[in-house]
Amino acid sequence: MAAPHQKEQLDQIVELIRRHGGRVTVPRRAVIAAILEGDGHRSADDIGRAVQAEHPDVALSTVYRTLDALQQLGVIEHSHLGHGAAVYHLTDHGHVHLVCRSCGDVTDVPDEIVAELTARLDDEHGFALAPRHFAMFGTCRRCRPD
Repeated sequence: MAAPHQKEQLDQIVELIRRHGGRVTVPRRAVIAAILEGDGHRSADDIGRAVQAEHPDVALSTVYRTLDALQQLGVIEHSHLGHGAAVYHLTDHGHVHLVCRSCGDVTDVPDEIVAELTARLDDEHGFALAPRHFAMFGTCRRCRPD
């Protein structure tokens, strides 16, 4: 059973889909629920497995189309956290990803952390940085030698 906050988020996303003329089907609801119930960074295959565990008749192609539709609506975005598959997460709180090269731990930090860099690159080089799309790699405090 979804937590009350997740139910509220699901209802808001469903309403957004309807406002944009989209149909709200059982598979679409299942994809949204799988995203909301996940840890915030799930691959399309992980989402597909979660959906198919509850609805075995839902094709993976339906999951991929739903993810695309949700991206177009601005509900989710995908990021590349390294060599693996892209992961999807909600856009409700803007953040960038820091990935430790040693242990693989992923830390979400607010967009404001890179805001100055983003503005400076735009001002000085005319370059519009999209810091959410790819992770920033380094070494976390636990793995860094003292």
